[in-house]
Amino acid sequence: MSQTVDRALSILPLLAQGPADLGQVAERLGVHKSTALRLLRTLHEHGLVYRQQDQRYRLGARLFALAQEAVENLDLREIAHPHLVALNEQCGHTVHLAVREEGDVLYIDKVESRYPVRMYSRIGRPVAITVAAVAKLLLADLPEAERRAVAERLDYPAYTPRSTTDAAAFLKELATVREQGWATDLGGHEESINCVGAPIRGADGRVVAAMSVSAPNVVVGADEFLTLLPLVRRTADAIGREYSGTAPHPHPHPHPDPDPDKEAR
Repeated sequence: MSQTVDRALSILPLLAQGPADLGQVAERLGVHKSTALRLLRTLHEHGLVYRQQDQRYRLGARLFALAQEAVENLDLREIAHPHLVALNEQCGHTVHLAVREEGDVLYIDKVESRYPVRMYSRIGRPVAITVAAVAKLLLADLPEAERRAVAERLDYPAYTPRSTTDAAAFLKELATVREQGWATDLGGHEESINCVGAPIRGADGRVVAAMSVSAPNVVVGADEFLTLLPLVRRTADAIGREYSGTAPHPHPHPHPDPDPDKEAR
């Protein structure tokens, strides 16, 4: 039975490459055509494959519907929260989870620092989009043209002397973030607060969320704080694996631009 299931499931990635006829399926599986036909009929009955008029088979609509339903029912916050808590227990600092929604970047989860100093961030509130590490990660993943359009319509408040000053500087920083696969906010929003973040990727390699660790200078200096980066990246990758059910994507960014902001690098 397990061999039959294995063979049937092996048909799906084959058809994901394009329609195939009975002979091609049988050859790929290394079985007789009658066995391949029996497997295809079963998958067809469940809507997972579809037989075209030319007698070739392709993936069925039911498979796409199931995938879409699964994605819609995934609760990223629920999946990520235990990982955020574990990271907080390891380092002791404030941990955030953020997503991009309708043009804003919003915090959707937060685990408080165990130190007396608290951050004023709130779940459900927008982040300071031009300086926050999580915002840079989410915007850096956008295609180059969309990145540029977003950057040019943003305001650039001078929160501190280290805040990003204009669209050109922001695009340059996003290009760096995109290439290196992580981001920082070292006193850009609040002079006394440092932050380092990493992207959370879905099954297609795109960034679906971003997470970060933040701490005040009085607790840990910027140089020492950056030593947390490997731990933050491992946590983000673990969340991504659980969310998408795939192996982690390699660093740096798996979707480079054809001609990405060369002047900004």
